[in-house]
Amino acid sequence: MVSLAQLCSRLGSSLQPAAGGTVPGRQLSGVHISELEDPTPYLEGGELLLTTGIPLRGAAGGSRQPGPAGPLNQANTAAYVRRLAERGVAALGLGLGEGLDEVPEALAGACRAERLELLVVPDGVPFMDVSRAYWDLAAQSGQADLVAGLGTQTALARSALRPDALPAVVKGLAQALGGWAAYLPADGGPETFWPGSVAALVPELRQETVRLNQAGAPAAATFGLHGGAVVEYPILVGRRIEGFLAIGAGRTLAKADRQIILTVCVLLSLKAQQRQELAGTSAALGAAVAKLVLRGHAEAARLLAADTGLGPLAERVRVLAVRGGSPERLGALAGLVPALAAQEELPGLAEQLAACVFRLAEDGLAWFLLPADPAPGSGPGTAADNLAQPWQEWGWDQDGWEQGDAGSVPAKPGAAVVPGPPPAAPARPADDGAGLPGAALTEPLALADVAGRAAALRQAALQAPAGELVGTGGGAEARADGWVDRLAAYSRADLPGTVAAYLRHRGHWEEAARELQVHRNSLRHRMAVAGRLAGLDLDDPDTAAHLWLALRRRGL
Repeated sequence: MVSLAQLCSRLGSSLQPAAGGTVPGRQLSGVHISELEDPTPYLEGGELLLTTGIPLRGAAGGSRQPGPAGPLNQANTAAYVRRLAERGVAALGLGLGEGLDEVPEALAGACRAERLELLVVPDGVPFMDVSRAYWDLAAQSGQADLVAGLGTQTALARSALRPDALPAVVKGLAQALGGWAAYLPADGGPETFWPGSVAALVPELRQETVRLNQAGAPAAATFGLHGGAVVEYPILVGRRIEGFLAIGAGRTLAKADRQIILTVCVLLSLKAQQRQELAGTSAALGAAVAKLVLRGHAEAARLLAADTGLGPLAERVRVLAVRGGSPERLGALAGLVPALAAQEELPGLAEQLAACVFRLAEDGLAWFLLPADPAPGSGPGTAADNLAQPWQEWGWDQDGWEQGDAGSVPAKPGAAVVPGPPPAAPARPADDGAGLPGAALTEPLALADVAGRAAALRQAALQAPAGELVGTGGGAEARADGWVDRLAAYSRADLPGTVAAYLRHRGHWEEAARELQVHRNSLRHRMAVAGRLAGLDLDDPDTAAHLWLALRRRGL
């Protein structure tokens, strides 16, 4: 914008303060020429208003004598100046020579009373010169702002290409606006902000982002925080909110500042989209490696993992199979497994699953290749730093596996990256595993031996009770005996006898109900309870066979 001081400096003697002295640096929104008694309906505030003094002449009642030679009316003058001041006019410029040869004292006094700056345009200087000078300065200022804005946007775009892109962009934006900036991922990941003092504001910013995320607000929102205004912009990829950019500017935002902010929003959106694409590519490559191992092509799997940058395959692995696997639920299952009845000799299972990139969903099972002897310090953010780190919180409504954000980027001098709380293993529900999948885990195997154990692992996972993690050793009888124990613990009906009759009659409801002397609907209800308690599909032939043998061992 152009200031009053700049305009007076440009015009020199063609525009001077009526009382002399220093010209204030008040910003001007424009130059307006009017001879109306009340020009305020046509003003927005902040203008330099130019007049020859015609509105100041006339009777006290408001009438004006014709011609420029009418006497100055003091009441009219005071009312005129008051209206301009109330409208927010920045300054009044009086053109001499057209009826007034000097500044009337009544006008000077009224301007002093209302604190309205009074300027003089000497006789012979056209008002057009003042207007033209203003717009010349405005054009120069706009061009300078444009050049500065383009320079800032170019610098931010270059920052987006750096390895520490997110901290660099956040710091660059905060410095460009003379304030602070923070990026908060919508999934609760680590926040990135600059300067470091913003850390104290992060909890309150998080509360606001949670509210906006729940509302699915696709537009910017403004709210007050510790006496200052904060603007939060959603970072979108398609229609999905990936995070929020919070800004506390150190000044009133100009048009160029808003353009810079929009540029940063676009850059952050592009980076989020790139991370999603990287996550999808990494997932596809990791699934291909896992499939090769399960099919017996261990050497091809090693070559593919090495050539695509997924990292070396361990020579010895444990293979985990989880029921309910599908491509969109791989991440959710990885988060659920630690809540199962994990064996004590498996420390760090949650961390291994979170870092596992060799995962595959096939035939209703999710397969994970885990290193049998993980290197010290391996886990999220180390062994697979070059990949998108998958993690899903507890819940079946998650779609796909999420990717880590700035937490995997080492902090550099500048923007601070503060990691959020580590993902905790979900607490096991009080209903003893109801709703959780069954899973099976092998003992440590040589990579070349995985294919030979895949069938046994698959069967063990399909037969594993809901909410339990079982092994693949010779524990089939023990597992089946455990199923019978669960059924026998139910006191409201004879579930072992009910299941035995159902299996004895090969699933024929009428014959089984006749043997038990109950109605078919009662039998159906008991069987549903039995399946839910044992976490089994009683119509699965493999499951039914093991369960039948266990029941026979009990004499049923």
